[in-house]
Amino acid sequence: MNEMTPIDRIQTSQELERCPFPIPYGWFMIEESAKLAPGEIRNVQAFDQEWVMFRGESGKVGVTDPFCPHLGAHLGHGGTVQGDNIRCPFHFWEYDTAGWCKKIPYAKVMPPLARKKPILRALPVEERYGSIFVWYHPDAIEPLWAVPDVPEFEDADFVTLPRGSWDIGTAIQEIGENGVDFAHLHYLHGAPGIPPGKASAEGPFFNVDIGNGYIVGKQHGPGISIMHFTQDDVVMTMFATSLPVNKELTRTRMQFTHRRYPEGSTEAKVGQKLYEHSIGSTADEESAGFESVDMIVWDNKKYRPQPLLCDGDGPILLWRQWFMQFYAGRYNG
Repeated sequence: MNEMTPIDRIQTSQELERCPFPIPYGWFMIEESAKLAPGEIRNVQAFDQEWVMFRGESGKVGVTDPFCPHLGAHLGHGGTVQGDNIRCPFHFWEYDTAGWCKKIPYAKVMPPLARKKPILRALPVEERYGSIFVWYHPDAIEPLWAVPDVPEFEDADFVTLPRGSWDIGTAIQEIGENGVDFAHLHYLHGAPGIPPGKASAEGPFFNVDIGNGYIVGKQHGPGISIMHFTQDDVVMTMFATSLPVNKELTRTRMQFTHRRYPEGSTEAKVGQKLYEHSIGSTADEESAGFESVDMIVWDNKKYRPQPLLCDGDGPILLWRQWFMQFYAGRYNG
């Protein structure tokens, strides 16, 4: 439960912004692994700017600033992959996935700066669970925590279910706030009642329990959430990632799994129902999935930095206070 907020004035719509936040730092999924072939170069939008993503011939992935440190040519327009390097189309300078200049074909001596450190900004990359993750920090600070382990996605005894991807017209903080807004599950989604819930925060991690164990989740920074849904002893894992494309657009992706059960068994049917409900495609129940109801709200709301909360609201202020750390001092609420 929230303490009721002690405010005496409600801001008008002209005073409010849709998404007043900067881009947060953390690990974010930028693409599915299967969608980037060896030797391929892609121009991608993320973190309110353009990047170049490429896969080397050995399979290594690089995500870098798009403009060559030499004279500013765009590496994603005419550039090529050479081994595990990306080659600029202008003068054939080559850079590896960490941003080091590896070759200048006509230079006798590498420029001093290029011998000391990487000269092309490159994001740290990890590839797991069929996904490409990048670490983003506005000050280029190295990763402060790891991409979480989810052993279910590497276990042959667990099924592979279709992934989902949605572009949502709001900031990443607003999407995560839904996870602690327990009351909306009844009024917006049509759940039978407001479920009991509790939450706690510790460093870059945020824990939530909704419905006394029905949904138990852990947020790993702003970009990764692992949720476990339990019904009739069947546990479905949802691995949700949110990528801030820009300040007002978030690309949310979800992948799911549960233990493999005999086809047609009661457990298999429960697992399928949990999956379908999570993506909003279950037709035979009263409560609605997020796609049919949440996105209408997200795409059209404005953020209230001073919300008028009541005692029945969930721990929304706790969520906001926790999330503030990922703005690296660039936003004070």
